[in-house]
Amino acid sequence: MSDILEAVSGETQDFYRLKTDLHRQIIDLIDFSRAETLSEQDLRSQLRSLAEYLCSRQAVSLTSEQRETIVSQLMDEIYGFGPIEGLMTDPAVSDILINGPERVLVERRGVLETTPIRFADADHLMQFIHRLVGRAGRRIDESSPMVDARLPDGSRFNAIIPPLALAGPTVSIRRFGNRRIQLEDLIDLGSMAPAMADFLVLAVQGRMNVIVSGGTGAGKTTLLNCMSRFIPDSQRVVTIEETAELKLQQIDVVSLETRLPNLEGRGAVTQRDLLRNALRMRPDRIIVGEARGAEVLEMLQAMNTGHDGSMSTLHANDARETLDRLELMIALSGVDLPSRIARQYVCNAVDIVIHVIRLFTGERRITKISEVSGLNNGEWKMDDIFVYRSTGEVREGRPAGSFFATGHQPLALRRLAMAGTNIEQFLPLFEPRELSPGD
Repeated sequence: MSDILEAVSGETQDFYRLKTDLHRQIIDLIDFSRAETLSEQDLRSQLRSLAEYLCSRQAVSLTSEQRETIVSQLMDEIYGFGPIEGLMTDPAVSDILINGPERVLVERRGVLETTPIRFADADHLMQFIHRLVGRAGRRIDESSPMVDARLPDGSRFNAIIPPLALAGPTVSIRRFGNRRIQLEDLIDLGSMAPAMADFLVLAVQGRMNVIVSGGTGAGKTTLLNCMSRFIPDSQRVVTIEETAELKLQQIDVVSLETRLPNLEGRGAVTQRDLLRNALRMRPDRIIVGEARGAEVLEMLQAMNTGHDGSMSTLHANDARETLDRLELMIALSGVDLPSRIARQYVCNAVDIVIHVIRLFTGERRITKISEVSGLNNGEWKMDDIFVYRSTGEVREGRPAGSFFATGHQPLALRRLAMAGTNIEQFLPLFEPRELSPGD
């Protein structure tokens, strides 16, 4: 008796098994043909009454508080996110990682933490995965054991199951807060200096082609979202993503998302297919959520043929490596171009590369904003405009470092001048100096 009561308080796995058993009983008792005729409010009311009735029939004596806990979590199992419902509503949680039924971790403010949350068993976790995958209109089974989808709240959901996941079903959820992060927030968080933010606004308004590079979780998509805020409403923007994460607020935005093949292996629509179609949609700018492969050729073509101000993100460890990866992806497109021609194509298309890193404390930093200036004896010529330099010290648990303006004045500023903007007023941004937080 004491073990079960301890479980009801949420401290042992027996609690989750009891809840799962009640959940299965509810499913067995529901008349789905009749449930479809009820409104969601009436269905919720009847399910809650059924859950309370089943709780009252348990062999153990449950207090009203314990019964309410089970009923609420049963409703989460049916309508919400089950055991992780509380994490999905916690604004401080940015990532939820489920490594099998007995280990759930979260990232809060850049730090990974273990939680006491558990699933009853692997079957319970699989049931949870199938429910979320079904909501997203996808499928997952032994023949297709991986899925990447977007949940109704905008979160990015990835699951991989046995036989590929040896430790059991594994889930990764990347959450996006309801409040949009702005460039001002990134300044307050120390991700960049004000002068750097001012230049990024100029880069967007001056229709410079921008690539944001960095590792996984470095904040590339977040920065792209922040910059997109400064695209004029008068321009038509087409976004292309594998899983939609961008949230643009312009008047004329067309959001496109790739499609996986069906059970027969047909019907797949890739980013390359969408890019080719986007060129026929009269876009002023094209934003590719993340460049991964052969679609890079079409993206660079768009940047080179009148779609100035296009942007994308790319996985890379350094700003210069970003250009190397673009060259490699051109080769993957199947077009046989000599290396020098491919490099010249990249240089003609890309104006600015922004490199973002994630520090060991979880904080993000823009380490370089560089201009692609062309080729020098066949090698990339890049001029750093702003840089972040670490001192190698750790103060109060945080790495110490400063942002600097190098003194390089971007040639791409000429686009602003051609649009009638007096660029002389912006030249002080680029004077060589250390940038203070209030600069």
